[in-house]
Amino acid sequence: MSRGASRFTALSSRLLPISTLWWFAVIIWAVVLWNLSASPSLQSGPSFPLNDKFLHCGYFGGGAVCFLLALFGKTTPLPGWRTLALRSLPFTAIIGALDEFHQTFTPGRSGNDPWDWLADVTGGGLAAWFVMKLLLRLRRTDPTAA
Repeated sequence: MSRGASRFTALSSRLLPISTLWWFAVIIWAVVLWNLSASPSLQSGPSFPLNDKFLHCGYFGGGAVCFLLALFGKTTPLPGWRTLALRSLPFTAIIGALDEFHQTFTPGRSGNDPWDWLADVTGGGLAAWFVMKLLLRLRRTDPTAA
């Protein structure tokens, strides 16, 4: 294992079990989401087809990763993809629907876009896969991990 990978494993093994850290990250994520949704003129970076869907997927995927690590970062035995997905998909579906509804009250925003919502939920599914792979890798490479 390379030195960089070894440092990543050691750092991750120390941070993953701190569920308070991940719950704090979820709260910060939700506050930032609220403020982004309340912004009437939100710049979305470089323009390319479906860029806002990629942004939705990435942002909600990041929130779901924090949510899943808060729930399962120190869980033994390791949860499977199904368990992770059954937590992250409803999380992103509910928060995504509330976010779309919130945007209907923001001047200059449309809200209630089912494709944005689908991108949010897709981010939740990708987060479940990512967290499963991350936890498997860390548990396989770090003998001190639970």
